[in-house]
Amino acid sequence: MCYLICRNGLLETDRAGFEENANAIGIFDEEEWTKELKIKEEFSLSQNEERVFFCKLEAHPSHLFGVFHIPIKKKEKQSHDFAVYILKERLIFVEEDRFVSRIASILQRRASKEAYTTNHFLCDFFMELIEDDILYLAGVEREIADMEEMVLSGDQLHFNFHMLGTKKEISRLYCYYCQMMDIGKRLLGQNPGFSAFCDRADRLKQEAQSLREYAMQVQDVYQAEISIHQNDVMKLLTIVTTIFLPLTLVAGWYGMNFYNMPELRFRYGYPVVSAISILIVIVSLWFFKKKKFF
Repeated sequence: MCYLICRNGLLETDRAGFEENANAIGIFDEEEWTKELKIKEEFSLSQNEERVFFCKLEAHPSHLFGVFHIPIKKKEKQSHDFAVYILKERLIFVEEDRFVSRIASILQRRASKEAYTTNHFLCDFFMELIEDDILYLAGVEREIADMEEMVLSGDQLHFNFHMLGTKKEISRLYCYYCQMMDIGKRLLGQNPGFSAFCDRADRLKQEAQSLREYAMQVQDVYQAEISIHQNDVMKLLTIVTTIFLPLTLVAGWYGMNFYNMPELRFRYGYPVVSAISILIVIVSLWFFKKKKFF
């Protein structure tokens, strides 16, 4: 897919139109780029033979070369990968899927500026990459808030599993925004129009950092709730142990069975000891209740 940049926007063209005109945008897949398009050797895709896992932009004498790894939301190991060559009056994209083509189609419908240029397209393209990210981060924040409410309400089932996935997603986006900020600053030196993109990428990075801190706080709340629960269990065990300790003493005392123990022949010995044991339990419970141990 190829476009010509005309005065009022983008005009779709063919391969010949792209090769013959300046102010053009070419979008190719890897097969077209390496086998069909007749281009200079300095633009060989061999600069990026290995699969990329980051975004970067390199400066060359005649052009800028960038590789991009755009994470797909909620899909940890999936991304949109493409490369771009930025020349003075021409842009060349090489992609694995139709991600760049879809964005170009969106920008074609929007482009209505007078004297539309490659710089305008490049600014609009990068803004489209992070267009809806603030809404997605707001959704992630709501998910963390829901997990916090679940923890405080006592529903802690699978909390660690969900929180781990959320933290990994936030970390992935934070690294992505940091890389996009670096790219934006590099392009800002050549195109002042990238100031808006840098500002938005910086806000997204700060929002992602805030979400990382929020997630850590919620995890601390979870650990605190676990500790409180463990303390409650230990308190219960302590109360039970304290109540039965004097009963154990009574049982051990009268279990010695010495011959001269007068209580062994006492007619009402068993009922009396039973009554004393029940009284001990009642007094112990009353004491713990008065001290608000439970």
